[in-house]
Amino acid sequence: MRLAFDAVSAYDAAYSGLSTQVVDHIGRTEPFDVPTWAAEADWVDHALFIAPCDAGTIDVGCGPGRLVGALTSRQVPAMGIDVSSEAVRQTRDRGAHAERRSVFSALPGEGSWAYALLADGNLGIGGDPARLLERLGEVLAPGGQVIAEVDDHGAGLVRERRQLRVDGRLSAPFDWAVVGLDAIEQVAASAGMEVLATSTIGGRHTATLHRMP
Repeated sequence: MRLAFDAVSAYDAAYSGLSTQVVDHIGRTEPFDVPTWAAEADWVDHALFIAPCDAGTIDVGCGPGRLVGALTSRQVPAMGIDVSSEAVRQTRDRGAHAERRSVFSALPGEGSWAYALLADGNLGIGGDPARLLERLGEVLAPGGQVIAEVDDHGAGLVRERRQLRVDGRLSAPFDWAVVGLDAIEQVAASAGMEVLATSTIGGRHTATLHRMP
């Protein structure tokens, strides 16, 4: 199939409402679940990501901003970042703060955030979870924590190339990764972090990490 557009343009189109699937390196597909991410945060979101955050929080790969919006409603200082301008627009429409940035670029408030969120599989951004966590160690204040959503036991660590199929058109490939509960401690250690706790609520899993002294 002919590549129609770059990955960022594909994300913009997907968040605009076009039918979208994620295609992995061997052709398997899964939904790109924009309707869920564009809805209000549900009780699982609140338990895993909203309730633990009581100070400045950065949501990496915020999408349409359901978590940033919920944090803002609780008067918690929060900012979302995303490479998609459409995602940023939708987050701002919720009355929340968002910037069109890559996590690997300079960020507002760098070194001062108390929490960094990696929800909805965003620990996979860039295809190298250890590098991503190491980067977040620079973004966080001393003692800050990462709350990362992970897959179930047995998922291990998988690095792959993915594409988005948007309205029948394939994007250019991009690097992604999947990290399971059975692999998160090793990944964290590679980034100079340690796992403080894991949580499982409503069939979803998170690991809370901090940078080792």
